[in-house]
Amino acid sequence: MTNSPSAAPAAPAPIDPPTPTHSAPASDTTNATRGLVASLNPCSIYSSSTERVVWNNDAYKFLQDDCPDTANPSLWRQSRLCAEQGLFKVTDGIYQVRGFDISNITFVETFPTAGSPPGVVVIDPLISYECAQKALELYLSHRPGRVIRALIYTHSHIDHFGGAGAIVDAAPPELPIYAPEGFFEHSVSENIYAGNAMLRRAVYMYGILLEKGPKGQIGTGLGLATSTGKSALIPPTVTISTTGQSAVIDGLKIVFQVTPGTEAPSEMNFFFPQYKALCMAENASHTMHNIQTLRGALVRDARLWSYYLDESIVLYGHDSDVVFSSHHWPTWGNDNIITFLSQQRDLYAYLHNETLRQLNNGLTGLEIAEDFKLPPSLDKLWATKGYYGSISHNVKAIYNRYMGWFDGNPAHLWQHPPAEEAKRYVDCLGGIDRAISLGLQYEKDGDLRFAATLLSHAVFADQENKAAREALQSVLTKLGYAAENATWRNFFLTGARELTHPIQANVNAVSPEALLSLSIQQLLDSLVIRINGPKAWNKAFTIDIMISDLNSGWHLNLSNGALTGHAIPFKKFDSSDKLPASLTIEVTHRQLVGLTLGQPDNLDGIHTSGDVTVWKTLLSLLTIPDTSFAIVTPEKVST
Repeated sequence: MTNSPSAAPAAPAPIDPPTPTHSAPASDTTNATRGLVASLNPCSIYSSSTERVVWNNDAYKFLQDDCPDTANPSLWRQSRLCAEQGLFKVTDGIYQVRGFDISNITFVETFPTAGSPPGVVVIDPLISYECAQKALELYLSHRPGRVIRALIYTHSHIDHFGGAGAIVDAAPPELPIYAPEGFFEHSVSENIYAGNAMLRRAVYMYGILLEKGPKGQIGTGLGLATSTGKSALIPPTVTISTTGQSAVIDGLKIVFQVTPGTEAPSEMNFFFPQYKALCMAENASHTMHNIQTLRGALVRDARLWSYYLDESIVLYGHDSDVVFSSHHWPTWGNDNIITFLSQQRDLYAYLHNETLRQLNNGLTGLEIAEDFKLPPSLDKLWATKGYYGSISHNVKAIYNRYMGWFDGNPAHLWQHPPAEEAKRYVDCLGGIDRAISLGLQYEKDGDLRFAATLLSHAVFADQENKAAREALQSVLTKLGYAAENATWRNFFLTGARELTHPIQANVNAVSPEALLSLSIQQLLDSLVIRINGPKAWNKAFTIDIMISDLNSGWHLNLSNGALTGHAIPFKKFDSSDKLPASLTIEVTHRQLVGLTLGQPDNLDGIHTSGDVTVWKTLLSLLTIPDTSFAIVTPEKVST
């Protein structure tokens, strides 16, 4: 995700974007700029080692211009608000740095005893070390002398922990790090199993390869973009497991509310009674959020999300004077806070309940999403608009959570894969030229959705057909320009780009340091899903791995094309011992990480017993995931 941006797709004549039904409230602009202490000028952040730009808020200065006809005015407004950057005073003693990454970093000042230096607790250190470091420098330049007393992760997504190294390096030794129960497991687990596919689709979702500008990437709805600096997972030292659990850090009291299964599998809100301030993590933002993210992830629970928002109101809402989150801007005033949180609660409850009502009356996810409408009282709000999530893909996600991919129609139970289906559709339409002609006519008539469907069939039937690719590029570009949802815009425009540009390789190198943070089971799970099943059909062996510095062991078994395993007791052995496994090895944790990466690709210098060629066989069965697989075409296009 560190490729340099390339030119946006050539722009066909755009369609007119829809005009927002309700006028934008001035309060959003007021709140997004309220309390500005200082901006960073220029707001470009560089890697200290390579002098590469890892964050550039200044690239979005075009958002101060009037909205062009290549963007949806509602999305343009949202992105302009997200572009506000600098150090902001939330209330006396609480500050945020916004606009230095897709997320916010928050500084909450403590109440030290007499004679002790003033302290600060840091919340959510952004994605990158460099961005968190620059944010900390800006804060300390205006609030000097503050000693970092603790770090808090609100939840298990990288934009809320990746830059932790900058905070830890600037803090006294043994800094306490607070996180919700399950944080460590969930912060790494999704990257083990489907991480490569998620990263590839994230290129689409965040518009990483698009030029920043009116014809390209104009934000993500949740923020502007994701920074590309140095990230690390530093494990928490204090686990928050129950609602009502509290901590006092250098005189600052914090009361926690755990909210698992909401915006993240492991997440928590918390209340600062001395400040009457409520942190809502990423559970209440100024947009409709994702029930399932378009980059791919497990479906979230909209029912639980609504439940925990209601619990937040009951526990802390009436005692709060300000609420702030990990994205966007705060809300001030108790009446405004109760209203905002209630609207967010009702938004996710309505999405869930109405989808289930219609599902139980026989409608499919596609059918429910097509005609789904929010109540007018919610629909008119700007904080419920689909800038990041959308009604369409959230409703389909809720359906999928309960019913799965199959809609019950037997005709949909065993369909051809896309390329084969496309060839048959094109043949029925009268050939590729006829399919393109029909697609262009639907585009001319304004039915861009069906034009995209027809022309996608044409491309999947014959991806080397330049006319088909260019026609689909035109349609996807128009869909992108009209989209109110930022992630939809980025998907459409990235798809348009890749129809006529070579796919750029995505950087997805996993460092040994990152793998060291995994449990042994997680580490070896990352290995077993890389086995080429058909290639392993006729192979069979067992490997016992003794991990000396962890005093633990693991048994691996390859049979029927599947590599499985389980924990075993650690046992010392001699090379001459006749052991039950085909191969037994003794390694340190770090050595095991290196071996799983094929570094080295042999067992020289490793204490072994048995057939050492088994390890070579294992490595020969492993595949390296393709970081640039095709999405908008059946295979990579030769251009």
